[in-house]
Amino acid sequence: MWTRGEYWKTLTCITTCTLTDNPTYIWYKNGHKVKEDTSSLYSDSFSDADSYSCAVKNHEDHHSPAVCLQVKVTGGHQDKTLTCITTCTLTDNPTYIWYKNGQVVTEKTSLYSVYPNAVDSYFCAVKGHEDLHSPAVYKPKTSVSVSPSGEIVEGSSVTLTCSSDANLPVQSYTWWYKKNGGDYQSMTGPQHVFSQIQSSDTGEYYCQAQNEMGTDRSRTINMDVKYGPRNTSVSVSPSGEIVEDSSVTLTCSSDANPPVDKYTWYKKNGASLTGSENTFLITNINSEDSGEYYCEAESIYGSLNSSSVSVDVQC
Repeated sequence: MWTRGEYWKTLTCITTCTLTDNPTYIWYKNGHKVKEDTSSLYSDSFSDADSYSCAVKNHEDHHSPAVCLQVKVTGGHQDKTLTCITTCTLTDNPTYIWYKNGQVVTEKTSLYSVYPNAVDSYFCAVKGHEDLHSPAVYKPKTSVSVSPSGEIVEGSSVTLTCSSDANLPVQSYTWWYKKNGGDYQSMTGPQHVFSQIQSSDTGEYYCQAQNEMGTDRSRTINMDVKYGPRNTSVSVSPSGEIVEDSSVTLTCSSDANPPVDKYTWYKKNGASLTGSENTFLITNINSEDSGEYYCEAESIYGSLNSSSVSVDVQC
């Protein structure tokens, strides 16, 4: 008898022969002895490709049939053919039972044709031995994660990982991404590492995992790379000659994500000026206002000064 656990399975060696007290059981894996114990139980992490049998010590020539049942998948992209394969000793013309999502769907030959989708799983059993059914096969159930979690700051190391819950091995992982509104591009592999991520890496990312049952797509990650102020500059309006008693506006511009939240204005060789907006208005300007002006743009990710501009007031 074979009972299934979440990760491990337990085999029980059952015999109808008359045995002495406390017999010793011998367990075989793929024809090789792996355990000898007085317990009739054997627990292990089982692979679909392995077969197991047991015998009572001193009666090794009367070992049990091997326990091994699995589903082989063949076919194209529209449809798949499932084949129930067993190494157990069976009667002639056994009846195979096919299950979809744990429910019996047909009793027929060892072949079963399906159109797999993202949620359905399939397994098989031999009639009369339903407790020895195969592991389930299904399309990958794909997810994606970002490390470290939280905000992504320019210059840091970021790893995207594509993972999949799939009983059948994943044959390929493909990442699809679209940066700053461009076209989608692809890259392969379960992981993608940005050793020093840049603002140009901002965009949409998702991955696809493929196995013999088909392909599944993860959710889309909108990766937003944060960075401090850069390209800070000052412009003067109106441009050209500045006449005494006119009004002049200085404007501080800076590229930052998130946007700059504080501006500080300075007159060269003087103290900082009043105001924290990105514009600085000088009304009724006079010759004493002539000089070099610059600004400082500041956000939570840093600050950056502009180069200075010259304001020359004509009398």
